[in-house]
Amino acid sequence: MTGACLLAGRTAALIPAAGSGTRLGRGPKAFVEVGGISLLARSVAALAPLVDEVLVALPAGMDLPPGLPARAVEGGDTRQQSVARLLAATGADVVLVHDAARPFLPGAVVGALLEAVAETGAATVALPVADTLVRGEGGLRVEDVPREDLWAVQTPQAFRRELLLRAHAQARAQGVAATDDAGLVARLGFPVRLVPGDARLFKVTAPGDLALAEALTRVWDAGAR
Repeated sequence: MTGACLLAGRTAALIPAAGSGTRLGRGPKAFVEVGGISLLARSVAALAPLVDEVLVALPAGMDLPPGLPARAVEGGDTRQQSVARLLAATGADVVLVHDAARPFLPGAVVGALLEAVAETGAATVALPVADTLVRGEGGLRVEDVPREDLWAVQTPQAFRRELLLRAHAQARAQGVAATDDAGLVARLGFPVRLVPGDARLFKVTAPGDLALAEALTRVWDAGAR
């Protein structure tokens, strides 16, 4: 446990991993392997030493692989439903919501995130946008979009559990669907701290991402972090 974890209270990492992974086309995405280890196992291994417990939402009828230091709950039909079930399954003071499909998670990022949430109650890892942004119509470039003050949101995202519970309750009551928990908290009017992320925290979504993950795995597993 890090000092940041102790300051933040009891912590739990929540991993919604009940998705089908249709864009990758290789079954449930969390169980796809890179370097012989599943995306889920890599994410759990990165988080388990830094929190008090890890909970994973899985598709109905699926179990966690033996030896994985985590507890499973049955996921919902959407990511939002899965996170809600994970929130109900823990009594932690602080929760970190993380995508299993972002397997290369440096411990320093988690430490900075926990320090931020201890101050603000809500924080998310993000990277300043580096690419030129444009708006297009019909496949044509229409106008440039200023990138100053624009950030690309990653995970983990960290919250006081009671705050995230309120955000999810409001979203359900208003019929709001979202794939970003920090956005639900922002809808309540609470500030969300942006914590600098890491380019290696990209999300494995398409076959090209998987090829990049396979290449990074060789460096990552050699300890160059």
